[in-house]
Amino acid sequence: MSSAQSDFEWLQARVQQHLEVIYADTPAAASAHELVPQLIQAMRLQRDVLTPAPGRNTWSERDALLITYGDSLLAPGEKPLHTLKRFLDAHTNGVISGVHILPFYPWTSDDGFAVLDYSSVNEALGDWDDIGEIAASCDLMADLVINHCSSRSAWFENFLRDESPGRDYFFTADPAQDLSAVVRPRTSPLLRMVETVRGPRHVWCTFSHDQVDLDFRNPEVLLQFVRIVRLYLDRGVRIFRLDAIAFLWKIPGTSCLNLEQTHEVVRLFRTLSEHARHDAILITETNIPNLENLSYFGNANEAHCVYNFSLPPLLINTLLTGDCTYLRQWLMAMPPARSGTTFFNFIASHDGIGLRPVEGLLSDDELAALLGALQRFGGQVSWRALEGGAQRPYEVNIALYDALQGTVRGPDSWGFARFVCAHAIMFALEGIPGLYIHSLLGTRNDYQRMAHTGHNRAINRHQWQWSELEAQLADPASTHRQVMLALEGLLRLRGAQPAFHPNAAQFTLQLGSALFGFSRHSQEAAQQIFCISNISDEPQRLNLLDLSLPEEAQWEDLISGEPYPDLDQSLQLEPYRTVWISGRTTITHR
Repeated sequence: MSSAQSDFEWLQARVQQHLEVIYADTPAAASAHELVPQLIQAMRLQRDVLTPAPGRNTWSERDALLITYGDSLLAPGEKPLHTLKRFLDAHTNGVISGVHILPFYPWTSDDGFAVLDYSSVNEALGDWDDIGEIAASCDLMADLVINHCSSRSAWFENFLRDESPGRDYFFTADPAQDLSAVVRPRTSPLLRMVETVRGPRHVWCTFSHDQVDLDFRNPEVLLQFVRIVRLYLDRGVRIFRLDAIAFLWKIPGTSCLNLEQTHEVVRLFRTLSEHARHDAILITETNIPNLENLSYFGNANEAHCVYNFSLPPLLINTLLTGDCTYLRQWLMAMPPARSGTTFFNFIASHDGIGLRPVEGLLSDDELAALLGALQRFGGQVSWRALEGGAQRPYEVNIALYDALQGTVRGPDSWGFARFVCAHAIMFALEGIPGLYIHSLLGTRNDYQRMAHTGHNRAINRHQWQWSELEAQLADPASTHRQVMLALEGLLRLRGAQPAFHPNAAQFTLQLGSALFGFSRHSQEAAQQIFCISNISDEPQRLNLLDLSLPEEAQWEDLISGEPYPDLDQSLQLEPYRTVWISGRTTITHR
């Protein structure tokens, strides 16, 4: 038996194992084996396919992703995707390795997450050629909106008419069933009654009544999404964000969250995508409590990356209170990512600051204080439904620059420094950084857009006119220019340091409540970086002896360029100043 034959047969057996778990105890179990060749053919995998080496890290310290909508930048007479490409070429070359373009497909609501047609590009944004041009110059991350699609999609129209494809694509339930255990991120009713040619049906809508949940108990639905992944790979997509994946599999009577079948679907997509493109990356978007989120690493056989959802609320809370105790405790408890997996770090995104990830990490009183401060800075609170009709805060919608304009005591003059400090911490942590375009540009709350759309999340989804943005970025006095230069400067530094590899070792430092610190150690044991931030609005002293720096190395602050020939000294750290104290030496113990 040849090696290629062995790899192909291993692939067949592995896919069969995935399907047996996914479809156990369903009508599809008896015929699951028939789906194996269909999935492999849909991914266009041939008998000469090679199995990717396990545990490979297909990323480095040079990797950082920009998160943006396709129409965050607008220019008269120009398709927004073309404008975005101009921005990337003009302002992010050598700084950003990839771009996450949020759903660029035709859609009906939720700013792209109610997809009409997965196979085309929204004509208002551009076309596949525009997507291809961006993918040719950087790593492209795209959303696989896998849990639901638009209620006006062709699939759902066919569901109503009892026609294919679509007739059995959507999850339905009896409203008489006890669904009280279902975990929801929204307050709208879970079930929506629709009239079909087969009579009234109640379709499952986890997010909104325009976003109807798909039924993966039907193998044809799974097959359709494998075809979609293959299409995106052909169009240059390397990184797949599995949107709302935690809600994928439903079993009435359970929470319908993080079920084993959902995890197995992720494992299946990893197996297929890695065989199609060895450096393909799956990132799970699971805005849930920390331990549940980490479960999507599996045994290093599920997601390559998980969103570090606890980081934004904990880091913002740290900077608003001037106390890093909870952030430090969380970091100490975080397990290192195994080889072949890593964290996707971010502080802001197109969504709000999620609050579920700090359940069990912050008390109700601490959470209330954080919410109060953010509301004073213009933030809006979105809610989720609990059993019995109660509600609980789900996220805070606010632009990050405004979220950091002061402390729990109110606004102050340290907003810019606090904002840069937040990113200096995030860029240095284990994992790959993701930078929202409105953080890179220091965009403020867009109250007008929020009022116009009637949606809280629009407050952080500003659309820049190209001419206005270029004028701001050309003005030395502009905060937008100063923010971009500061953040890009930090990213350039990061990309040149082996100790900032996403999988380089990380150790939390004990420096009190006002100094947050951790060290990073390069995989070749040649470089150490001690990353320390004053997270308070008062000057703090840092004694270098407290860091136990090896004397044989030459130490300097990478950010300021200041050398430290004398380790028996203390540094005065002004409010929100960060130092990256770097030295190259040989580490003989951990």
